[in-house]
Amino acid sequence: MRAVIQRVNKASVKINHKIYSEIGPGLMVLIGIEEADNNEEIAWLCNKIVQLRIFNDTNGVMNLSVIETGGDIIAVSQFTLHAKTKKGNRPSYIKAASPDIAIPLYDSFIKTLSYLLGKDVKTGKFGAMMEVEIINDGPVTILIDTKNKE
Repeated sequence: MRAVIQRVNKASVKINHKIYSEIGPGLMVLIGIEEADNNEEIAWLCNKIVQLRIFNDTNGVMNLSVIETGGDIIAVSQFTLHAKTKKGNRPSYIKAASPDIAIPLYDSFIKTLSYLLGKDVKTGKFGAMMEVEIINDGPVTILIDTKNKE
């Protein structure tokens, strides 16, 4: 799994130019799922996301997690995070999971993240054409790949 995590002042997902979901301060998580992903990676990644200390404390130091700030999370499936660009100019998405594998893993990811956050995580709609609006705070953007836990 690959996740792009952005600290946001607000974020929203529109489908057919209508708000589908939105949050105030918190995290936007773009999540890419590949065929080899599993529930162990979901648990590890969700724990990492909710515990990332990327929100400012009273001294202006990034020392608080989304849980500690009471922030929200919006998570959007994005298969293009698995783009391979080594050859040519047209990205290949061969590592991205097919919907029959990705949808159950995405649903499990949302369920686990919601449980750990202690409230519902907002989402996009899997497979839909979406307009994602992000007001990145900082900007703070973190990339996590469960296959390369740096």
